[in-house]
Amino acid sequence: MKWWASGEGCWIRRLVGFLLLLAVFAAPAEAVVKPPAAEPTARGKGGAAASVDPYATKAAISVLRRGGTAVDAAVAAAAVLGVVEPFSSGIGGGGFMVVKTPRGGLKTFDGREFAPAAFTETSLQENGAAIDFDEAVTSGLGVGVPGTPATWELALRRFGSMPLSRALKPATRLARKGFVVDETLQAQTEDNAERFIDFPATARLYLPGGQPIQAGATLRNPDLADTMALMAKRGVDQGFYRRAVAKDIVATVRKPPVREGATRTVRPGLMKVADLRAYRALRRKAATTSYRGMRVAGMGPPSSGGTTVGESLNIIEAFGEPAADSSETLYRYLEATRLAYADRSAYLGDPAFTDVPVGCLLSQPFADARQRLIGETAAMSPVAAGECPMAEASTASESREGPSTTHLTVADRRGFVVSYTFTIEQTGGSAITVPGRGFLLNNELTDFSFDPGTPNSPAARKRPRSSMSPTIVLRDGEPVLALGSPGGSTIITTVLQILLNRYERGLSLPAALAAPRASQRNSPTTDAEPAFITSPEAAGLIARGQMFTEIEGGELGAAAAVEIRDGGRFVASAEPERRGGGSAMVVRPAKRPGR
Repeated sequence: MKWWASGEGCWIRRLVGFLLLLAVFAAPAEAVVKPPAAEPTARGKGGAAASVDPYATKAAISVLRRGGTAVDAAVAAAAVLGVVEPFSSGIGGGGFMVVKTPRGGLKTFDGREFAPAAFTETSLQENGAAIDFDEAVTSGLGVGVPGTPATWELALRRFGSMPLSRALKPATRLARKGFVVDETLQAQTEDNAERFIDFPATARLYLPGGQPIQAGATLRNPDLADTMALMAKRGVDQGFYRRAVAKDIVATVRKPPVREGATRTVRPGLMKVADLRAYRALRRKAATTSYRGMRVAGMGPPSSGGTTVGESLNIIEAFGEPAADSSETLYRYLEATRLAYADRSAYLGDPAFTDVPVGCLLSQPFADARQRLIGETAAMSPVAAGECPMAEASTASESREGPSTTHLTVADRRGFVVSYTFTIEQTGGSAITVPGRGFLLNNELTDFSFDPGTPNSPAARKRPRSSMSPTIVLRDGEPVLALGSPGGSTIITTVLQILLNRYERGLSLPAALAAPRASQRNSPTTDAEPAFITSPEAAGLIARGQMFTEIEGGELGAAAAVEIRDGGRFVASAEPERRGGGSAMVVRPAKRPGR
C-alpha cells in the first residue's frame, strides 16, 4: 500500500484510472444487442415465426421456446419491430390481428386508429377543396388515435400466457441497449431526412449531427424504453391512454413541435385526451370464403383486405380448374383484382358508419357475375362496381395509403396461429416523435377519402378504410398457411398473388414469396416489379391488352408466412431480397441431410 501511494506508483495509478475511465465509456458499445443471422426460410418443429427483421423473429422464437403461445410471441415480436422498424410500426400506430385457436376458432382484433371526436367529413378540406396531401401527411391533423397498445393488451388477455410486462421485455432491452442499424433503415432515414429535420425530437434520434443515421451504427432509444417500461408497470390504460403519456401525445398533436426557422406548414390536429380514453381495440368477425376446398380467413371491415382477397379468389375459382399455364393464371389474377377493387372502392368503410355488404361481396353468385365480365382481352379501367342488393355503391371513395407497414406471422405447437399486420402509415408516419417518449405518431387519417359523401369519408371516432390483409388458410378446419404483407393498397394483391402462386401454380412457399409481383387496382396500367415486366409471362399478357408501369422503388410488399404441415412440421418463409430480406426461424430446426 505504501508503494501504491508513493510517487513511484503514481504512473500505475494514472494508468489504472485511465483504463477504468475507458471501460466506462466503452461499456455501452459492448452492450449493444448484435443482430441475429437472417435466413429467409426455416423448416422444423416446435413453432415458427417470420417477419421482416431478425431481431423480431428471434424474439418470437425465444418466447415460444419458453412455453409462450403464438400470441405472446407475436406481441413480443411486434414490440421489437417498433424499435428496429420504427418508420413502419410502433406504439404510435395501429393494425389488425387474425388468430386461429387450437379449438378451431377464428378471432380477429381491430386495432385500427380512429379519428378524434372533433373530426368532421370536411376536416381534410379547406375552402371547399381537399388540402394538400403532403401537408396532411406531415401534420398533427393526420394523426389518428393509436390502437397498437390496446391490441396487444386485448390479444394477450384472450390468448396469452404471460402479462404485457413480460412480453415487452425484449423490446425494452433492445431500445435501451441499442441495436445495429441496417441498410434499409438508413435508406428510409435518408428518404425522410427533409421531414425529420423539422422536428427536433425526431432529428435527435435519427439525424445525429444533422445527418441520417448510417448502417452499422448503434441506435439507442432510452425514451422509448422508458415509455414501454411505464406501460409494463401500469398497463396500457394508465401507461398510455391516460395520464402523462396521453397528455404528451395530445400536446404534440395539437401543437406539433417544429424547429425554429422551419418553413414547412405543419397543421395542428384535433385530438383530445378524451379521445385516447375512449379508444378500444375491437373483436370483429372474420371475413371468410371457400376456395379450392379450403377456407380463407381474413380481416373484415374497416379493412378491405379480407373481402377483396376473398372476392378475387371467388372470381378466379369461377373459371373452374386452375389454368394450364402461369400466363393464364396471371391474366385471371389481374382481371379479377381489377373488378374486386372497383367493389372495394364502392362499398368498403367503417361498419359503424357504413352498411358494408360483406355477405354479397363474398358470395359465389356475385363472383360468378363478375367473372362473366372477363373477356379474352384486358378491360379498360376504371370498371364499374357490381350491384349488391340493399347497398348503395359509391364511385368516389379513393384514398392514398402509404406503402410502409410491416407484418409478422407466428405459429406454435399448441395450435395457435397468428397473422398480424400493423403500421404507422407512411414510411416515417407523420415524422413527428412525441418528445420524451421516443415513438413516432401515425398519419393514418390520410387513409380517409378527403371528399365528403363516400363510405370512407372522415367522421368523429371513425376508422379509415385499410388494405391490411392478415390471412389464415384452413383445410378441414386446420390451419395450413398464414401470411401477410406491408404495401399500402398493394397489400391485397401481394397476399392474393402469393396464394395463387402456391395453390394455382403449385410453387413452394419460398418460391411463391420470391416470384415477381404485379398489382392491378382498377387503374389504366398495372404496377409491376421490373422482373415481372421482363418475365416470359408478361409478353403474353401485353399481347392481351395488359399495360404495365414499373412500381416506384422497384418492389411490391415484404411478405412473411408460415406453412403448417402434418406431423407438427413448419415451413417459415420471409422475403429473400425485398426490403433488405426478411427473417424466418423455427424452434427446432430440421436436421440437414446426413446429420
